[in-house]
Amino acid sequence: MKRTTKAIIAIATVGVAAGVTAGGVLAASTGDDNEQPITGPALERASAAALAHVGEGTVTETEVGDEDSFYEVEVRLADGSELDVQLDEQFNVVSSETDDPNEADDD
Repeated sequence: MKRTTKAIIAIATVGVAAGVTAGGVLAASTGDDNEQPITGPALERASAAALAHVGEGTVTETEVGDEDSFYEVEVRLADGSELDVQLDEQFNVVSSETDDPNEADDD
């Protein structure tokens, strides 16, 4: 095998390994391999809708295709409590509930 071919194979192998590692880190950060964060303009609209509904706070997590709605936005309030705000595809609030830290994660 030519030296150039070996170098290309080695670089490709390292690239694939890095991609797999990065994918594993992303999956671990969301807590579930099926959860996908909201991105792009939808993230801005969902965050604004959730914060307008709650009245204050910081968006800490988001999810597309949540089991309860199209979008889910988790908001941490100043007192440290967290709310899950459920939104439909048009960014209308469907429901919101306190995120119980003692509740077992069903995912």
